[in-house]
Amino acid sequence: MTKVGLRVDVDTFRGTRLGVPALCRLFDERAVKASFFFSVGPDNMGRHLWRLLRPAFLWKMLRTRAASLYGWDIIFRGIFWPGPVIGKKLSPQICLAARGGHEIGLHAWDHQAWQAHIDTMTEEDIHQVLRKGFDMITNITDTPPTCSAVPAWRCTDSVLLAKAEFPFVYNSDCRGNSIFRPVVDGKTLPQPQIPVSMPTYDEVIGKNGITPANYNEFMLSQVKPDRLNVLTIHAEAEGIACATLFADFLKAANDRGILFVPLGELLRETGHIASGMIARTSFPGREGWISFQGDIHNKGAFLS
Repeated sequence: MTKVGLRVDVDTFRGTRLGVPALCRLFDERAVKASFFFSVGPDNMGRHLWRLLRPAFLWKMLRTRAASLYGWDIIFRGIFWPGPVIGKKLSPQICLAARGGHEIGLHAWDHQAWQAHIDTMTEEDIHQVLRKGFDMITNITDTPPTCSAVPAWRCTDSVLLAKAEFPFVYNSDCRGNSIFRPVVDGKTLPQPQIPVSMPTYDEVIGKNGITPANYNEFMLSQVKPDRLNVLTIHAEAEGIACATLFADFLKAANDRGILFVPLGELLRETGHIASGMIARTSFPGREGWISFQGDIHNKGAFLS
């Protein structure tokens, strides 16, 4: 039996309202447990539209057919007036995932603001938005979130230091191939990182001949029995527009002896955890930089 850590990123109002209940129903039917990472502050995702001026982002929007994938309400949310605070409006959906026995983690307070401004945020800014999101989830579920995952895999040393002040059992802030403890300024931090090792739908669809017809087979080929396997899905995609495709994927995976588990289960089964770095790199299918697991002896080198 090969285990795959299943991470569900919930970025938007629409994803929380529609995608989360749909995924919870599917997971109940298939006896699957996952790690849900919630954005709980204002949904201002429409403010990303200015990025259409960047060719790489425009190509991604066209390649993934973003309007049909995400819905027009996501694309324009927060442009003309502040978006709704997700945690205030949709707490029942967040509680649904918690009652279902899934791992509950913090994704963001304001997903769009983090993704756009993390480079210029001060340490105080970072701590403040982490605190707002942490407190919101705690108030909704009556239990503090046990883990966290930054939006768009954009993490800095300041973020790692700020997160160390919260009781997260682990974080999932980067891409990579093994569970590790990050090192900042020569100090190994206590919270392990569980990196995402598999590509996401929006990174590969429409590239290299990958279509909805062969997507599931491609993703199954990415599962490696002898390595860390962590998959990120999005409530806005696999929970709504790609729901049937994802349900078929779960069935095909089960037929091949693949078991989906929360990321925390992978951590509990891990023995010695080595130290490592988090560094920036470009990544196929994504616009801009992301954080990647790096070699502790050379921060500019990436593990492959």
